[in-house]
Amino acid sequence: MSQLRIATFNLLHGQPLAPDGGPRPFPADPDAPLAEAVAALDADVLALQEVDRYQARSGGTDQTAAAAKAMGAADWRFAAALHGRPAPVAGWLPDPAAPPGIQVYGPGEVGDHAPPSYGTALLTRLPVRHWRARRFAPAPFGLPLRVAGRRGLTPVPDEPRAALAAVLEGGRGPFTVVAAHLSFVPGWNMAQLAAIRRWIADLPRPYLVLGDFNLVGAVPRTVLGGAAALERTAPRARVRVRELREARRARPALVEPRRRRVREPRARLQGWQDLARTPTYPSHRPAVQFDHVLAVGVPRAAVGPAAAPRTAVSDHRPLVVRVSL
Repeated sequence: MSQLRIATFNLLHGQPLAPDGGPRPFPADPDAPLAEAVAALDADVLALQEVDRYQARSGGTDQTAAAAKAMGAADWRFAAALHGRPAPVAGWLPDPAAPPGIQVYGPGEVGDHAPPSYGTALLTRLPVRHWRARRFAPAPFGLPLRVAGRRGLTPVPDEPRAALAAVLEGGRGPFTVVAAHLSFVPGWNMAQLAAIRRWIADLPRPYLVLGDFNLVGAVPRTVLGGAAALERTAPRARVRVRELREARRARPALVEPRRRRVREPRARLQGWQDLARTPTYPSHRPAVQFDHVLAVGVPRAAVGPAAAPRTAVSDHRPLVVRVSL
């Protein structure tokens, strides 16, 4: 088995930050701080969230392409959750001329002058067998959140989200990696995570699901395990209930049937585990872990040390873990 460095990083569109967490202006080369941070991770597989493509606020660059160059990625994809421009507090101003549905960009689209966009990316040094992408609609309501530069809480609408999955070629065969950025609306993000588990059910294990889930503690692995367990037991449960009902109807009419309560089999969790448990937010003084590397089908002995190093960009710290695959 080869030991790989697996990482996830919410970029905050590559925003440079001061030691106290305050924003700094972008330098003359807007990609320089981002490229330095990504190169330092030395990741073989990297999931990125809150990624800009051709946005004026981040220098009009293709941040995924810049990150790919910095880490030496053999292949990558950027999934645009939306096309448009950010509007202060109000969320986003959609581009009416943008193509409908989810749009995915890769090395072949560098410099294509597509409309400004924002979304999720997945980059890798490994050979890729298969790519797929999915877009999640925003929650119908937002939440009051703390916004940099504003006092107190500010009502913030939710935004569309995107996820990318890739089947990669590892030392012992294929495995699946997912990069995702989930809603900050409680419950809505859990439904999105469960949908991701169903979405990759036909892809080869082991699974690694990376990203900013806006969920803390054991919630993400419980959601993934529960989704897998229900998916596995539901068909068998329906067959069992049907068999018991048919057997009851087939009994002779003169024999008083014994009342029996039909119970569906209890679902068991699939063994999803957190490969790294450490606070990642806010970057200048981490207190909670919104960013996760979750896996199933990976032996615990194959998981090495994890780290959340501080970088010069973003209000999140990247999360890096060594895994033998």
